[in-house]
Amino acid sequence: MKLTTRGHYSVKALLDLSLRPKYGPESVRAIAKRQDIPAPYLEKLLIEMRRAGLVTSIRGSDGGYKLAKKPALISIGQILEAVGENITNLPLNNPTPTQTADWVTSSLWNRLNQKLKEALYNITLADLYYDARSWQASQGEEANFVV
Repeated sequence: MKLTTRGHYSVKALLDLSLRPKYGPESVRAIAKRQDIPAPYLEKLLIEMRRAGLVTSIRGSDGGYKLAKKPALISIGQILEAVGENITNLPLNNPTPTQTADWVTSSLWNRLNQKLKEALYNITLADLYYDARSWQASQGEEANFVV
């Protein structure tokens, strides 16, 4: 599966928000600056994720976006789906019964697609947070949380 810029930026933005659970909402500009994402593009992605119930928005000078749920309750699959990413890796086809080799191959790809989808829905923002912290600690870096 290839993660597009759309999916990559969406995961980065929500991971950024997950690092600030006790604080108020974060502005699009602040997230965009920390994660090196164009702010207008990020705004569009956050609107899509708001519609999907992953983030909430607060208006006003102190407004912005924050997670709608705890990081452990938001999966990568939910994020990718919210921004229209195709989370199946391979095209599905339906061979005829006489095409045994094609049927076997098709069955294999269908199973791989299902496993990929299951994995994406089982990995949460909390998992990525701990992975990032562990990697940074192993590199002797302070937690700057640019992902």
